[in-house]
Amino acid sequence: MFQTFTVTADPSHGPARLAALRVLMAEQGLDAVLVPRSDRHQGEYVAPGDERLAWLTGFTGSAGFCAVTAQEAGVFIDGRYRVQVRSQVAPDFTPVNWPETKLSDWLLERLASGHRIGFDPWLHTMDEIATLHATLEPKGLGLVPIENPIDRLWTDRPPPPAAPFTAYPENLAGETHASKRARLAAQLREAGERACVLTLPDSIAWLLNIRGADVACNPVPHAYAVLHEDGTCDLYCQPGKADAILGHLSDGVRVHPETSFVPGLDFLPSPTRLDPKSCPEAIHAFLTTRGITVARGSDPCLLPKARKTAQEIAATTEAHLRDGAAMANFLAWLDREAPTGNLTEIAVVQALEGFRRATNALRDISFDTICGAGAHGAIVHYRVTEATNAPVTLGNLLLVDSGGQYLDGTTDITRTVTVGDPPEGAAQAYTRVLQGMIAISRARFPKGVAGQHLDALARYPLWLAGQDYDHGTGHGVGVFLSVHEGPQRLSRLSDVPLEPGMILSNEPGYYREGAWGIRIENLILVEEAPPLPGGDDRAMLAFHTLTWVPLDRRLIQTDLLSRDERAWIDAYHSGVLDRIGPRVEGETLAWLQAACTPL
Repeated sequence: MFQTFTVTADPSHGPARLAALRVLMAEQGLDAVLVPRSDRHQGEYVAPGDERLAWLTGFTGSAGFCAVTAQEAGVFIDGRYRVQVRSQVAPDFTPVNWPETKLSDWLLERLASGHRIGFDPWLHTMDEIATLHATLEPKGLGLVPIENPIDRLWTDRPPPPAAPFTAYPENLAGETHASKRARLAAQLREAGERACVLTLPDSIAWLLNIRGADVACNPVPHAYAVLHEDGTCDLYCQPGKADAILGHLSDGVRVHPETSFVPGLDFLPSPTRLDPKSCPEAIHAFLTTRGITVARGSDPCLLPKARKTAQEIAATTEAHLRDGAAMANFLAWLDREAPTGNLTEIAVVQALEGFRRATNALRDISFDTICGAGAHGAIVHYRVTEATNAPVTLGNLLLVDSGGQYLDGTTDITRTVTVGDPPEGAAQAYTRVLQGMIAISRARFPKGVAGQHLDALARYPLWLAGQDYDHGTGHGVGVFLSVHEGPQRLSRLSDVPLEPGMILSNEPGYYREGAWGIRIENLILVEEAPPLPGGDDRAMLAFHTLTWVPLDRRLIQTDLLSRDERAWIDAYHSGVLDRIGPRVEGETLAWLQAACTPL
C-alpha cells in the first residue's frame, strides 16, 4: 500500500528534545529559536528528513511552526489543526491560534530589548523575515541567522530523498519546456530582469516538464533552478537524479550538482528576480552581500501553471472519471459492509486504495486518506494510525477525504456518509454544507473576482444557523502535481483573480468536536461563462464540475432546499449516472442507479 498506519511522532519525546534545544540556545546566546515546518525549497510538503517541527513537538500537521524561548514553547497552528495539536504535543508545548496571534506579538510579550532570536535563513522566506524585522527591530529584538539547531540534535535524521527524475509527456502537458522557458524569459526581459531563481518543486516540475518522487504523494523533484533572460535554464540537483532525463532536457537546460547552487549564485546578473513569498531568506542575503541587485517579483511559473492547457484539462477530466468509477465501487462496497459492524477506519482506507489500484493507472495517492469515524471526523486533517484506529459503527457519520495521483491528473474528493440512522443534527448540518457547495458550483462572476469574494457563498447557509468552519473553502489543484497548488484559492485570504483553466477544490464543512464531522468536496474548473438573455455585455466566468460521485441522499434534508438547489442535485446525479454508469457494472451499477435517484 501507499499509505501506512504507523505512529510517526511521539509526544513523549518532546520534553527531552526541547530541553536539549534550550541548552544549544544558551550556548549560542540565543533567547529564542524559530522551528518552522518548511524545507529549503519552501514547498508545502516536506521529506521525512525535513520534518523538524514534528521531531521536536510531535505535531504532524502540514502547516505550523514553533517558537521556543527559555520558558515557553508555542506551537502555532491554524483552524485545521486545533483539535489535532492537543493530542499530539506534550504539556511542555503551548498551542497558539494562528494567524489570529501574530508571531511578532507573541515574541514581544515574552522577550525584552536586546534579546536575540535565532532562525535558519533557508527555512524562512524573504517576506517572513522582512515582516519580523519590521516589527521586532524597533523594539530592540534582533534576528540572528544560524545553522539549524534541530539538525545538530537529530542524530538519526533520514537522508535526503534520492529518487530519479522522470520526463512528463508533452501530449499531456500541452506545451514543450522549451516553449515555456521562452515564454517566461520574454516576461523577464519585459520587466527588465535578467534571471530568476526558482526553488518551489512544483514550479520547476512544471517549467521543465519533469516529475520526481522526493515528497510523499506529490510527484515533485527537489531541485533549484535559475531561468535566464535568454530562455536557458540551470538545474541544480543531487548527482544522478537527472541522468535519465538529459535527452529530454536538451541543450537549453544545463544540469549541475546541488552543491554548485550557492557558488553559482555569485555569477548571477543584476537584476535577478526572487519571489519574496517563496524564496528562502538565505538566497536573498547571499545576493545582497555580493552586490547583486534583487528584483522582487512573483515566481513566473505560478500563474501559467495554474492556467491549465486544453490538453491538461482533457487529461484530468479523464482521470476524474476513472477515479469516479473507483469511488463508486468503493461507496457501493462501503454501503454493503459498514452496517455489519466489522469495519475499522484502516480497513476502509485499505479498501479505497484497493479500488483505485484496480484501475491499473494509480501512481500514488495524492495525500494520506483522511478517514474519520464519528468523533475523528471532527479532526479536519485526521490521519488514522494503528493506535487510533476506530470502528465504523451504526448511528455515526464517516468522513472520507482522499485522492489519487494518475499520470493524467490529480484527484481530491470528500464524501461524508451515514452508517445507519444519522446522529442528531447531522442531516441538517450536512444539508447546509451541501447548500454551500452548490452555491459555489452554480456561481457566475465577473472577470477579476478572487477567491476571497466567493468564499462567503459557501458559508452563508451555515452562518444563518450560527455555524461555520475554520478552514478555507478551496485550494488549487495541479495535474499530476501537487494536490495543493497556488496561487488560486477559495479563501478570505486570497486576492488572486480566478482565471479560465484554474482548478480548485470546493469543500465547505462543519465539525462538532467530540461527535462528528462533515465535509463535501468536488473539484471544479474555471471557465468562460456563456452569455445570458438580458444580461450585460460583461465577460463572466463560471465553474465546471470535474468530480462525479454520488452524494449521500440519506443525509439530505429536502425541506431545507430551494427549488433550484433540488434541481442542481438531481442534475448532478443524472450527470454522475451518465458519466460513471458505463464504467461500472453489477452490484455497483445497481447501487449507483439507486444513489442517483431524483430527490
